[in-house]
Amino acid sequence: MTHPVRILLADDHAVLRAGLRLLLTSRNEYEIVGEASSGVETISLAGELQPDLILLDLSMPGLDGLDALPALRKLCPSARILILTMHDDPQYLRQALKHGASGYVLKKAADSELLSAVQVVLRGEVYVHPSMTRILLEDILPNAQAVNNEHAWASLSEREREVLRMVALGHTSGEIASQLNLSAKTVETYRARGMEKLGLRTRAALVKFALQEGLINRD
Repeated sequence: MTHPVRILLADDHAVLRAGLRLLLTSRNEYEIVGEASSGVETISLAGELQPDLILLDLSMPGLDGLDALPALRKLCPSARILILTMHDDPQYLRQALKHGASGYVLKKAADSELLSAVQVVLRGEVYVHPSMTRILLEDILPNAQAVNNEHAWASLSEREREVLRMVALGHTSGEIASQLNLSAKTVETYRARGMEKLGLRTRAALVKFALQEGLINRD
């Protein structure tokens, strides 16, 4: 017989803990083994009870949830810690994940998301409230975008790069054709092919790309 998942509730609001208890114990596979109303009490109970899951509020009297996280990770290395908070501040999310939280759920969405979040973190995955995944992507994407831009530029032929640099600098197709000893039609072909490879549609987008990649100077 499979043992129920042992859960420790940590929140300084008794009414909320009662609601969480009711929600979680509606599923036979979950058992509430303890409740804490402060960070210090959470650490004490976690060490004593060794729960499988700690549902942790960030704002508690004395030692708050963020400060308690490192101690909880040491005391219960195998436990999953799911943050349940009212804070949608990106810094709280980043700090919680940095200090070992397995997930981050906003209290306003607890009714609809908590059970799903619990299942996700118990599988060893990370759950983040959907409205906050954008924050994590913003942390990651700038570097990923830079790599993609570099690869895209490297995929151009030397002539395509030459033409696009001149377009970004404001030269017309006629001027470029004259300087490179090409026909205007050929210049337009290089321009269109290069823009397509870079995924750009307008000259303004090309100028922005060129500035970001240091292909042209702002002055």
